[in-house]
Amino acid sequence: MGWTRLYALIIKELLAVLRDPKGRAILIGPPIVQLLVFSYAATLEVRNVDVMILNRDSGHWGQELIERIDGSPTFRSIEIAASQAQVQVAIDNQTVIAAVEIGPDFSRNIEAGTPADLQVVLDGRRSNASQIVAGYLSQISAALAAETPAGKRAGSELVSTVPRNWFNPNLTYQWFMVPNLIASIALLIGLIVTALSIARERELGTFDQLMVSPLRMHEILIGKLIPPMMIGLFHITVYILAAVFLFEVPLRGSLFLLYGSAIFYLGSVAGLGLFISALSMTQQQAILGAFLFMVPAMLLSGFATPIENMPSWLQPITLINPLRYFLVIVKGVFLKDIPLSEVVNQTIPLALIAAVTLSAAAWLFRRRLE
Repeated sequence: MGWTRLYALIIKELLAVLRDPKGRAILIGPPIVQLLVFSYAATLEVRNVDVMILNRDSGHWGQELIERIDGSPTFRSIEIAASQAQVQVAIDNQTVIAAVEIGPDFSRNIEAGTPADLQVVLDGRRSNASQIVAGYLSQISAALAAETPAGKRAGSELVSTVPRNWFNPNLTYQWFMVPNLIASIALLIGLIVTALSIARERELGTFDQLMVSPLRMHEILIGKLIPPMMIGLFHITVYILAAVFLFEVPLRGSLFLLYGSAIFYLGSVAGLGLFISALSMTQQQAILGAFLFMVPAMLLSGFATPIENMPSWLQPITLINPLRYFLVIVKGVFLKDIPLSEVVNQTIPLALIAAVTLSAAAWLFRRRLE
């Protein structure tokens, strides 16, 4: 291998990406902003919601339930309804996400230890959030029932269940979100930078010159592969520092294992980018191809929903998604101190994806020359 030729190609690729001031700003600014914004905004928690209460009970426990709902940090405002028609209008207009109707015998039944008349009407258009709100309301009503005389008598005869959350004891949402963003934003930047590489050469008319140069095919691929990986490692380093020192996410595992797997992850991402770039004739096509892959990759990675919950016919498709494997590694290194064997098991598919995509890109390059 001609190291001098390869070194010159790597420098050329880095200069092509970094010499433009706007290009530098795009590579550095938006990923940092995305990390900060998504860490706080992209949350599956439900906060600051509005609910309506129709209280048809004149007893003490109905008013106590209203006060407990009003005192919960989950709910922003409590609106008291005068009739069921008012509840219907509020739900229809999305003024509130849920309405609680307290029956006329609520206090009497809860004192007697019999089923109490309590109905929760939810806005099904916001299905996920409404189900979470229903869970919050159920917890509040269950805690209230447990403090009544009948509840205390029954509680003394029942087994007490105390939950304990491993790896994230306080269920801090940033501990879940920030490691996910480390992998996801690295995919975004690495895929776009690499996908534009060959397409930019074609638009500038330098691709044919590159192919007839003394550089061999594997040298061209390595020269196109290394600069995006270097940029990706820079971003991952910045994200790790932000995760540890800004968001205070615990780093329980080995940084050596994280960076070692990150090299294969970025290699697989760059391989996919080069494959997309080899198929594209213009930079616009390359960007569209990158986003065409990226959106399904995010949805099928286990980022927001577990892969096990997906349909059985869809789960095999996730096997070609590099983000799926690196998410396991990065969350495991941060929160779990994942062992070496598990890192290797997740890194082997990344190496296979890189090998297949780079081989396919090389085949496409040679085919274009014929």
